[in-house]
Amino acid sequence: MATTRRHSLGIAAIGALLATVGTWGLQQDRSPSGDRPAVTQAVIEGWKQELTNWGRWGSDDEIGTLNLITPEKRRQAAALVRDGISVSLARDAETEAAVDNARPYQVTPLGITADEIRIAYHGFIHTHLDFLNHNFIGDGVTYNGYQPDPAVVVANGGHARNTVHNAKHGIVTRGVLIDMARFKKVPYLEPGTPIYIEDLEAWEAETGVTVSSGDAVVIRTGRWARRADVGAWDIANEAAGLHASVIPWLKERDIAILGGEAPQDVAPAGIDPAVTVADDLGPRPLHRFALIYLGMPLFDNLDLEAVAETAASLNRWEFLLTAAPLPTRGTGSPINPIATF
Repeated sequence: MATTRRHSLGIAAIGALLATVGTWGLQQDRSPSGDRPAVTQAVIEGWKQELTNWGRWGSDDEIGTLNLITPEKRRQAAALVRDGISVSLARDAETEAAVDNARPYQVTPLGITADEIRIAYHGFIHTHLDFLNHNFIGDGVTYNGYQPDPAVVVANGGHARNTVHNAKHGIVTRGVLIDMARFKKVPYLEPGTPIYIEDLEAWEAETGVTVSSGDAVVIRTGRWARRADVGAWDIANEAAGLHASVIPWLKERDIAILGGEAPQDVAPAGIDPAVTVADDLGPRPLHRFALIYLGMPLFDNLDLEAVAETAASLNRWEFLLTAAPLPTRGTGSPINPIATF
């Protein structure tokens, strides 16, 4: 795909996420809960009918939940800038191969005044934006019923619809940082720790911040703090994150964009294994449901350590969030979201 500044973008398949189940507490608890409804195939099929955003903004819509970021929402977000402090939510470019970095950044100096940067940005290490043709169901159907012909996509150098180019003018909205590790009073959540709706709403009750329509919600599990402590691990199959039962909450709150320090789902997924094999959502149900049925763009592999420290020092968990992808016809883009307090 063509890019600016000689950046050559690649696409790496996101690896399988499976998952586990847990209960709420100030200390981490990964034991099964007997009173939480199971996420079964029948439940997921019902969600596809009840929660879908297909057609909500018209049959030709290509931006999904970004429609929820209205001019009024942008003005509300801009009014949050009081201290003039800005913080990046992106991970520094990772150039060393590791178990969680199969395709490192490749930076090639071209003399002393130029360089070439190559990146396969999808995956589990580089901060990027997933857009609405990144995942599909069945025979290649993506958000709002768009079904591309793979040969045509390759021949034309990109998709005809649902591309990240639709976000060229930027994402400007209220950002909300849910620091779940800090809330649970641990430096980081252990891999396999699920986050449930009751966790999110308990955080809201404690902080006084309520997630609302058009927000960009970013969730800190402490992935990078743990990586600094114990080293890289197979986060594709072992990750703290949102349980699939959170899917209806995403629709109820009308979140515009969701971000995390990995691809959002807890891994293993902690739902009926038959669902993760048989259903077209595969082993990462929340991630795929958000993209395909909700039309919700996703920030993957954010580094939320710096913004978490800033938010805690200011005791402010909401801020102006801005981000702009490369204007290609691709499935996403490397990205550097900025929080401004």
